[in-house]
Amino acid sequence: MSDVTEVSSSQLLPARHYAVVLNPSAGRGLARRAWPRLEAELRARGLPFELISEPSGAAALARVQAFARDVAVLAVGGDGTVGALLPALVGTGRPLGIVPLGSGNDFAGMLGLRAGDFTAALAAALDRLAYAPRRVDALRATILGGEGAGTAHLLLNGLGMGFDAQVAALMGRAPARLSGFGRYAWAALAALRNLALTPVRVEVDGQVLYAGPSCLAAVMNGTRYGGGFRISPASDARDGLLNALASGPVTRGQLLALMGWVLPGRHLGHPRVHHTAGQTATVTWSRPTHLHLDGDLAGRVTGVRVEVLPGALTLLNG
Repeated sequence: MSDVTEVSSSQLLPARHYAVVLNPSAGRGLARRAWPRLEAELRARGLPFELISEPSGAAALARVQAFARDVAVLAVGGDGTVGALLPALVGTGRPLGIVPLGSGNDFAGMLGLRAGDFTAALAAALDRLAYAPRRVDALRATILGGEGAGTAHLLLNGLGMGFDAQVAALMGRAPARLSGFGRYAWAALAALRNLALTPVRVEVDGQVLYAGPSCLAAVMNGTRYGGGFRISPASDARDGLLNALASGPVTRGQLLALMGWVLPGRHLGHPRVHHTAGQTATVTWSRPTHLHLDGDLAGRVTGVRVEVLPGALTLLNG
């Protein structure tokens, strides 16, 4: 990745204490089941830490915010676990390490961290603590109309509207035996049955990227969502830019074929795909449309404005 900004040791001293935020429901209980082995790994390293395991993201956030800012956070879970903690991390200088044990783990996956391999994740995070952590961008999304109008949300990976948010809504109905990617694929096929096109207008830095019928739009900081679909392969979480994407009019068959191109990230040259990079993006729909924020559903909205926050997050295992 280009334009890497590093924090010198004079700006940020290595943290001596860790807040380990464990989401017990992440990965349908995977994080909770893996905790004894992860705890043993932490103790074997002789690291002082305090475990935070709360029933809600808001409660976990409040616990983290009570710590001094030089206390590093190890988020044990998926994208939603990290997302809930962003108000205590973005713009604060508080270091974050990610231990991916969720269902999607898409931002961690972009970093090369494998779900369940917490030994490698800890090595990447903790062994670098004596050196300079790296800064990555974040996003701020403000809902302009519909449910939650006027509210602002911090994001690390990105957001999706339309088809992919409908998929996120259906993932909870997927068979329990399926993994994160398998659940997404199952839900995507189910959502195809109710595919609908809605007029949308997508502007990036004040210029119209696309206006017309569409089934989905995304604004990304990371490269992937849905447990591995590389929706925005051109994204670079350290370049100070966001990446916006919208589909043109597609049939069910065309969208199904396009999904096969999205998985490996080979769709950006497709004539029905419109994309560009910039610092701000505004997406406006003609009627309320499903929205997800870092994979978490956020209701139906008619518009959202997104801005990039360059270098706003200090990441240990980036």
